[in-house]
Amino acid sequence: MNNQSTPNTILEAKGLSRHYSVSRGFLQGHATVKALNDVSFQLAAGKTLAVVGESGCGKSTLARQLTLIEEPSSGHLVIDGVDIANADAAALKALRPKVQMVFQNPFASLNPRKQIGSMLAEPLLLNTRLNASEREQRVREMLNIVGLRPEHYHRYPHMFSGGQRQRIAIARAMMLKPAVLVADEPTSALDVSIQAQILNLFMDLQDELGTAYVFVSHNLAVVEHIADDVMVMYFGSTVEYGDKKTIFEQPLHPYTRALMSATPAIRQEDRRAKMKLTGELPSPLNPPTGCAFSTRCPYADSRCRAEVPPLRPLANRMIACHHIENIAR
Repeated sequence: MNNQSTPNTILEAKGLSRHYSVSRGFLQGHATVKALNDVSFQLAAGKTLAVVGESGCGKSTLARQLTLIEEPSSGHLVIDGVDIANADAAALKALRPKVQMVFQNPFASLNPRKQIGSMLAEPLLLNTRLNASEREQRVREMLNIVGLRPEHYHRYPHMFSGGQRQRIAIARAMMLKPAVLVADEPTSALDVSIQAQILNLFMDLQDELGTAYVFVSHNLAVVEHIADDVMVMYFGSTVEYGDKKTIFEQPLHPYTRALMSATPAIRQEDRRAKMKLTGELPSPLNPPTGCAFSTRCPYADSRCRAEVPPLRPLANRMIACHHIENIAR
């Protein structure tokens, strides 16, 4: 992977970290939970970065950093050439419309008391000078783009199916034509047949509007369908990062291999040798020393349990593993 910024880089994270102070209980003081730890990547305009890993690996925390819902504890986040660490209130206000988010549960993210038309017009009301007639026209155009009908304009969220609600959530996120859309598990609450329709909608919108996506998912079949680059996370850190073809054709990190082997495949030639992980994710209140994956890795030794492996280039990707050269053989 090339670590140098390119002219079409729209989003860049440099050593992004998010730490929380958590109470251990009465008379036990506080502990620091490293939910996100030294994450770096680049996203080009019109491309899709998929972020994958188990629950608790830091995917959703990263999504909140990218959408400016939370501030990073350290590191830099550069959006459209502006480093948010050095941005004043006016600059941040100008940046927020450029990064929008689609959440996992479409019903929870929609106001049940508002008609769809009013809900979709709200971003235009707050961020543009369009009059009421112009806002309504834009909303109706977006409803058409996401595959909804004109009569849906005056309906309420409870009158729609799960797939239709997610289309509404996507329409709302796209109203301001953002440069970056962060999608946090946007298909996991939907039936499989509806998932395919929503994924195709994402891809059609990207082709039409040139929006870059950060697609957070634990479903590797979905990732293989939509991503350009893949970043595999474990316990708040990146363990493997490269283009989709490289990662899917030859996963190297033991954790990536375990994720890939757990993905169901219908065709015999697509099935991978099973690699079963033992144990659970470590406790964030009591993280292991050295490599966080050493408690579950079949290749771990004393060095792994003592030293944190750096993220380094190897075989057209970035990877964090002390013994990856030997494992790759």
